Amino acid sequence: MVGSRKTTSVDEEVAEVGKVVVEINGTMNEAGARGLLRKGDVAQVCLRVMCMAASVTALSFMVTAREASTVSIYGFQLPVNSKWSFADSYEYLVGVSAAVVAHSLLQLLINVSRLLRKSPLIPSRNHAWLTYAGDQVFAYAMISAGSAASGVSNLNRTGIRHTALPDFCKPLHIFCDHVAISIACTFLSCLLLAMSAIQNAIWLSNN
Repeated sequence: MVGSRKTTSVDEEVAEVGKVVVEINGTMNEAGARGLLRKGDVAQVCLRVMCMAASVTALSFMVTAREASTVSIYGFQLPVNSKWSFADSYEYLVGVSAAVVAHSLLQLLINVSRLLRKSPLIPSRNHAWLTYAGDQVFAYAMISAGSAASGVSNLNRTGIRHTALPDFCKPLHIFCDHVAISIACTFLSCLLLAMSAIQNAIWLSNN
């Protein structure tokens, strides 16, 4: 009888220890999951900040792209004046960049407010789908604007074959440099939007 009671007591203690271990493991797993979630949230906020910075840079460099100089055609010195608003593709880039700045700023404010309240950045699947669609649309718009502006910028640098039109970027190098930086930031913004969309796609696949 005594041996039976001792065995029962030992079994109960082992069972209690097992429960404690399970609870500790569960707590550690939950804490680890929360830690990974918070890292993902911080990464999302960082992406929004970088995207907004790239879009603001693209916008500011494009709207300040203007210069006046002279160019030689058939030996004649002719005045030339270049401004971003003279090209439809540059105007398109400015409009799209401004829209992306507004989109990134709105998403950044929402994410920061949720992060400060320690709430998940993606509260539901509907929110994830909406953000994913918005990032996709703006990413495609940015890449189209950057491609259109690149065509005009390349024409400015190479001139037109079989004509006397020269490389306009030699006399208008400040203008062309501004445009080049704006286009580079446009493609960078597109990349950051695509990365944000991928994060949302990963969340949707896991939830």
